[in-house]
Amino acid sequence: MKYAIVDFRITEEEKYNITSLGYKIIICPPSQALYEAVCGHPDMLLHIISKNKIMVHKDVDKNFIALLKNLGFSVLLSGNELKDIYPYDIILNSVSLSNLFMHNIKYTDPELLKLMTSKKLINVKQGYSKCSTAIVTERAVMTSDKSIAKALITENIDVLLLPPGDIELPNLNYGFIGGCCGLLNENTLAFYGDLNYYAYGNEVLSFLKKHNVKPVYLRKDKLIDRGSLFVIEN
Repeated sequence: MKYAIVDFRITEEEKYNITSLGYKIIICPPSQALYEAVCGHPDMLLHIISKNKIMVHKDVDKNFIALLKNLGFSVLLSGNELKDIYPYDIILNSVSLSNLFMHNIKYTDPELLKLMTSKKLINVKQGYSKCSTAIVTERAVMTSDKSIAKALITENIDVLLLPPGDIELPNLNYGFIGGCCGLLNENTLAFYGDLNYYAYGNEVLSFLKKHNVKPVYLRKDKLIDRGSLFVIEN
C-alpha cells in the first residue's frame, strides 16, 4: 500500500485528489514547538530514510508513531528537539538522494547524520534545504536557492533555478518550490496547486517534460507551500 504524508491543513479538494490517485493519507500532527506557518509541514517534522523507514522529531505525538508502526513502518527518533528558532527548527529539513545528502550539515540532527555515512555529504548554507528543493528525479531538481543550485550542478545534477516568490505560504511572505510538491512515483510529481496559475509554470513544465515527469494538480489554484508531500509504501 502507498501512503501520502501531508500537513494537517490540506483541503478536502486536495485530500480527494490524493486518494483518487490510489494513495491513503497520513496526516502529520503539528508540533507546538514550531511557529504556526510551518507547524504541520512534513519536511520540518520528519525525514524519509527509505520507502519504509522514517525518522520523526523526538517529541512527535506518540499516536503518530504507533500509527506508522502498525502500518509496518520502521520509525526512528531524532536526537535533538525541534525549537521555533533557527537553526533548531531545521534538524530534519534535508535532501536525500540515492547517493547524496544535502543540508547545512552543522545543524543536521546527529542521529540522522549517522544514517547518511554511505552517501556523499553536500554542505549548503540554506538550512531549509528540503523546503527549498523539489526533487524531480535522482538527477534533476528545482530550487530558487542559488547556493543549492551551485552545489548540485557541481555534482552533475540538472537544476532549474527559479526566481523566488509567487508561492503562497499563509502567515509568511511566500513559500518555496520544494514545499508545494512531492513525487508520487518516479514519473509523477504532485503539486499543491496548478502550474497554470504560477508565474514560472511554463519553465517548470518544460523542465518536467525534459525529464519525463508528469505534473498532477491537487487543487485548481495558485501553488501553496504545505511542506513537502512524502510518499511511503509497504
